[in-house]
Amino acid sequence: MYGGQAIIEGVMIRGMRGCAVAVRRADGSIHKETLPLLGWANGRMRRVPFVRGILVLAETLVIGMRAYTVGANQQIKDAGEDEDAEIGAVGMGLMTAIALVLGIGIFFLIPLFLSRPFEEQSDFHANVVEGVARLVIFLVYIWAIGLMKDIKRMYGYHGAEHMTIHAYERGLPLIHSEIRKFSPAHPRCGTSFLLTVVVVSIILFMFIPRDTLWMLVGSRIVLIPVIAALSYEFIRFTGTHSGNVFADLVGLPNLWLQKLTTAQPDDEMIDVAVSAMQAAIELDEQGEAVNSPSS
Repeated sequence: MYGGQAIIEGVMIRGMRGCAVAVRRADGSIHKETLPLLGWANGRMRRVPFVRGILVLAETLVIGMRAYTVGANQQIKDAGEDEDAEIGAVGMGLMTAIALVLGIGIFFLIPLFLSRPFEEQSDFHANVVEGVARLVIFLVYIWAIGLMKDIKRMYGYHGAEHMTIHAYERGLPLIHSEIRKFSPAHPRCGTSFLLTVVVVSIILFMFIPRDTLWMLVGSRIVLIPVIAALSYEFIRFTGTHSGNVFADLVGLPNLWLQKLTTAQPDDEMIDVAVSAMQAAIELDEQGEAVNSPSS
């Protein structure tokens, strides 16, 4: 199963052998690079239910930031005269760390502290309030960043990525007329995974006591891998059972959410997604990743 994500003016597609990144340059050309998969995340444990969800989450964070860096570096080069200017490994690591801290703080700790006054009623009431607050913050965040011009364009690339994968999965040629037959939404979307994480956390945290503050905060952080594992299995089930009435029904909220995070792409966006898809397919056919950039 191919998957991917939208980046700044581009698309990343993950295959079995590596990841292919395609980015639209200011001169209209498409810059392509390949990224290696992480060996420790793709061994035998990748096939173990629940464990694989944690590995997928970790790999997605690392490769996702690398792909974003590729897109950002091309924009830096387009904006200036120095073709050698780029974000290095240290900068990428710093951005990843900041993103993790902000993500945990905004989506896990802020809802927790907002719910503390309700502990006087009962732990259950407080946990419900915490869950509702987390869901509202998540939805408002998704909606708000979509108002930004650059994010709106990224949502177009997001739609192009999904539509291209749809066409490929149905064995159709990767041309505009065939790709445009499909919806920008896809059941295996990373945004769907995030919504599932929020919903699973609401259910799981309802049954955790709120005795001490350190235990309360610690449980929200320590249980993130458990939540990710459960969420991944849910997304995997709905993604691999398309057409099943139950799977389609429970997956509907995830598809609805993608109305906020995807948009109908223009032809140039589709061309970028197709370039990334074709490069990922070529990597799989070659049997090994080629890590040198090309334009």
